[in-house]
Amino acid sequence: VQLVESGGGLVQPGGSLRLSCEVSGILFNFHVMGWYRQRPGEEREFVAAISRRATGIDYAEFAKGRFTISRDNTKNTAYLQINTLEPSDTANYFCAAGYGSTYETTRTDYMYWGQGTRVTVSS
Repeated sequence: VQLVESGGGLVQPGGSLRLSCEVSGILFNFHVMGWYRQRPGEEREFVAAISRRATGIDYAEFAKGRFTISRDNTKNTAYLQINTLEPSDTANYFCAAGYGSTYETTRTDYMYWGQGTRVTVSS
C-alpha cells in the first residue's frame, strides 16, 4: 500500500496550494480519505476527511472556509485545496486512508498513511 503526497512547497502568505495524495495497493473507493498536518513543535492534528463517494465531508474548525477536501475515485487520488495561506499553515501535511463502512461516513480508523508533504508559508 502506498500513499504519496505531492504539491507542497514554499508559498507567500495569501497564496494557494493544492495537495494531492495518490493511493495504490488498496481499493480506493472503499476508503475514507483524511488529511492531517503537523506544525513545527506540535502534535499532528486533523484537517479534513471525505467519505467514499464524497457525500460526507468533515473539517476541523480551523479548516472551515479556506480548506477544501475532494477526491477523484477514477484516479485513486485525494486532494486538499488550501486558499489564503497563512504562516500558521506551515506544516507537514499527511494523507491517510481507512476503511469506510458506508458511502457517507467520514469516521474511520486510519490504517494507511503517507510520508507527508511540506508546506511553508513565508514571505
